[in-house]
Formats: sequence, C-alpha cells, structure tokens
Amino acid sequence: MTSSAASKSLPDIGDLRAAAERLAGRAVLTPLLEAPLLNARFGFRLLVKAETLQRTGSFKFRGAMNALLQLDERQRRAGVVAYSSGNHAQGVAAAAQLLGIPATIVMPADAPAVKVAKTRGYGAEVVLYDRWGESREAIGARLAAERGASLIPPYDDPRVIAGQGTVGLEIAAQAAALSTRLDALVVPASGGGLVAGCALALAAESPGTRIYSAEPEAADDLRRSLAAGERLANDPASRSICDALLAPMPGEITFAIHRRLLAGGLAVSDANVMRAMAVAFAELKLVVEPGGAAALAAILAGQLDAKDKTVAVVASGGNVDRETFMSALAGGMTGAGASGFN
Repeated sequence: MTSSAASKSLPDIGDLRAAAERLAGRAVLTPLLEAPLLNARFGFRLLVKAETLQRTGSFKFRGAMNALLQLDERQRRAGVVAYSSGNHAQGVAAAAQLLGIPATIVMPADAPAVKVAKTRGYGAEVVLYDRWGESREAIGARLAAERGASLIPPYDDPRVIAGQGTVGLEIAAQAAALSTRLDALVVPASGGGLVAGCALALAAESPGTRIYSAEPEAADDLRRSLAAGERLANDPASRSICDALLAPMPGEITFAIHRRLLAGGLAVSDANVMRAMAVAFAELKLVVEPGGAAALAAILAGQLDAKDKTVAVVASGGNVDRETFMSALAGGMTGAGASGFN
C-alpha cells in the first residue's frame, strides 16, 4: 500500500455489512443463477450473479446509493457530481433522483447512447467530454468545486467499494443456501471497486474462495498490476468493445485491497466476450453488456482451471445498445461449444 492509500480509510467487512443494512429495500437482491446444460457441457458447476437485474441495470446502483445515503443535509442540497462511462452515471443519477439530490454527470461523448439517455432520464445533467483527449477527473473536480457539490468517484471511494461489496455478501449467502462451497469467484474489473468489495466480503464469509478479476485483453491493467505488485496503466491508444472496463489504471484504494486479497487477473478477447453475451442470453435468458460479460467469457474461454469445481461469476451489467447486442447474438454463438471458447 502506498503512503497515500494508507492515509485513506480502507473499507472493511463492518462497512460492507452496514452498507447492506442501508441498501435493504432499496437495492434488488439479485439471483444467483445456474444452467445445468452449461454445467454438463463444461464439466464444472457455474453460478452466475445476475446484477443485470439490479436497479439501473448494473451493480453500480449499490455503491452510488450507499455513498449518497451518507451525505448530510447540507451536502444533499448542494448536489453531487460524478464521472462515468455509463453505469456509475446511471447509478448516481437514479440514487440522486430517489433522494431528491441534484446530480451532474460527466460522460464520454462516445458512451453508448442508451447509457446517456438513461442517465438523463433519471433527471441528471449530463456533461459530455472527449474520452481520449480530456480528463474526466479534472472536469469532475472543477464542476464540484464551482458548485460546492460532493464528488462521488466511480470506484476509488470507501463508501462506493462497501456498497459494491454487498454483491459478494449476497453471493456467499446464496451459495451457502445451495449447500455448495465456492472454489472461485470471477468479477469484471475496471477501476476495481466491485472486485475489491467482493474480495472483502468473501474473505470474511467464504475464506476458501479464490477471487479473480476479468478484463479485456486491450485493457488488462489490473492483471498486469497484480503480477508486477504495483499499479500499471493501460495504453491510452488501446480499444475494446467493453466500454465499461476502460479505466486508465486500478484505483489507489482498490488496489490496496486487490494486492492483498486477489488470487490473480484474467484477460479475454472481444470475440470471447461477444460469445459469452450470446451464451448468457441462450442459456440464462440474460441480456449482458460486453463489460458485464467479461467474467463469464473468462470462464468459458478456459482462462481458469475449473474442472470439477464450483465457480461463480458476476454478470455485472446489462446496459447494451441494440446494435451491439444483435451483433453478439448473430455471430457470438459461432464456435461457442465446449472447444470453441478455448
């Protein structure tokens, strides 16, 4: 942990349990799904946490609502500012609308149109920027300072991480209810708030479970950072269909958790992500966006030895535009049999 990270309060299991209490009745307790035909095809038990069915269509609502619920009355009146490629944007906008808090969201101009429209639909002001030529952090900080608003980061914030960690608490409880021992959990990662929160949860509730991140091959900063033992950045020129997983590097707070609790990182091609989207639809009846399918893609592509084991993955979001989803369905099942993912 860097000295800067050490000076910040890292969340712990108590923070996650407090977040679960705050979110009770506000966030959806999403199901842990299973497809017997997939189990038979691949030779292991696969459980899928369907955060696609969460409010706003992704896990991000959890962290946003947990953070906003901790603002005092003065802070609520002043409003909030967030920056996001789309899912945190919608999570903050929806949570702010429910709590009567003004929200301004900084979003990349090339974000999927459905994500921009939904964010505006929740009543937030959207400020667009050039993802490749401008800094969303700088724009967000400037707007927050000008308006006296609270900045709600997408991942590098203890309140946000604790909220996302409620996904892990639910997975542990749901697996226990199935009388199964989880050998591994794979979680999509960008800045790493979700996988950090899940790692904290499972370390307490299912300590024998190994936790892995899943990223696109073109933006595998967390996988490389774990191997190097320090935070490494993505190539700014890299591109991936996984628009939700393109943070420039792991967060400072999140990586302090990652390096302590994660077993490793996995990386998948865009082609395997598209196939995983098709499999999720065909076998689990889920609409999953590219970034949300990264963990499932990693398992189906054989990135982890899961033979005769029980593995859970998080399908973290389902906010995908029609054209991308139709493309996945049209071509994603090609070669998607047991050998086609390898």
